Amino acid sequence: MEKSLKSNALNFGLYLGVILAAINIIVYVIDIKLYSSLWVAAVSIVTIITLGTISCNSSKKLLGGFMSFKEAFTSYFITVAVGLFISTIIYFVLFNFVDPESAQVLAEMQIDGQVEMMENFGAPQESIDEAVAKMKENNPFSIGNQILGYAIFLTIMSLIGLIVAAITKRKDPNVA
Repeated sequence: MEKSLKSNALNFGLYLGVILAAINIIVYVIDIKLYSSLWVAAVSIVTIITLGTISCNSSKKLLGGFMSFKEAFTSYFITVAVGLFISTIIYFVLFNFVDPESAQVLAEMQIDGQVEMMENFGAPQESIDEAVAKMKENNPFSIGNQILGYAIFLTIMSLIGLIVAAITKRKDPNVA
């Protein structure tokens, strides 16, 4: 049964990856400025949590209606890890090989947003200038930064996965 749980979660991870890749490509085609939209981020997060939860429920059905916390979390984690990995690869290829010019536009948008936030918090101009210089040195679309972003987002989604696993687990009353 363990193998079917993992293959089930892998399948849902592939579905999630295709959906997230489609979101990335649609946003790119419509307007790259949408990458900084809270709506796009919210849709992506809700999609991730939804497919992770569906994966858990599907795995529970495969296991006869009963599933331990570990099995529930494993199902969620594999789904999310695979889906985010595919999305990260698409994002990396899109902005490093397909259209590097758009990557520069997005990087400038990130810098402008950071400057605006720092000004709203009353940061001194020297601090703002220093932060801008560091951001200009750092390519947000490099492989290292993409791996870091993947790891951070996977960690955040895993914390949510702990909650989903706690909700979806169900002990078999016949097992002591």
